[in-house]
Amino acid sequence: MAFNVNTLGRLLRGAAKVLRAVNRSSTSRPPGAGRGRPPVSRPGPATEHGQGQLSATYPGDFRGRASVAYSPSPDGQPDPGEIVWTWVPYEEDHSKGKDRPVLLIGHNGPWLLALMMTSRDRNNGSNSHEDYVDIGQGSWDPRGRPSEVKLDRVLQLDPRDIRREGAVLGEREFSQVAAALRQTRGWN
Repeated sequence: MAFNVNTLGRLLRGAAKVLRAVNRSSTSRPPGAGRGRPPVSRPGPATEHGQGQLSATYPGDFRGRASVAYSPSPDGQPDPGEIVWTWVPYEEDHSKGKDRPVLLIGHNGPWLLALMMTSRDRNNGSNSHEDYVDIGQGSWDPRGRPSEVKLDRVLQLDPRDIRREGAVLGEREFSQVAAALRQTRGWN
């Protein structure tokens, strides 16, 4: 009988642990918030391409010319010049993707235009590699790592798919990104 009581006790403790975890994940404060870790992404609705985290089918990467605008505003809405977190579809398969920070750079009708960011040093600390621009450190990265903006893929994002704001990029750093876009893509 002692074996069964011990087994039952372990099962009940395990169930209580699972319930506490579920309760923490259902609160408005994401796990890890305020402790230096980015919030965990919650799964979003299914898209027609498969299970994803977008409110609608991804319209594809932006291929035209656009104007770059620096207009961050502390209004709770995503604006160009802000670094935000969202689910980014992979280039080769839009039904799969990754939650990551992006820099908002402008608009295309109802879509926000954005560039992916990385904390991996792709240009070895120089701005000589034309696909990446160093933007330094900022509060968007809880570990304080220097970041780069990737220029060769422009995302089109639905504003509803922005999960949280990470920071406002400084105007000087944004101007460097804008100048690189003008040079490599012929944008305004």
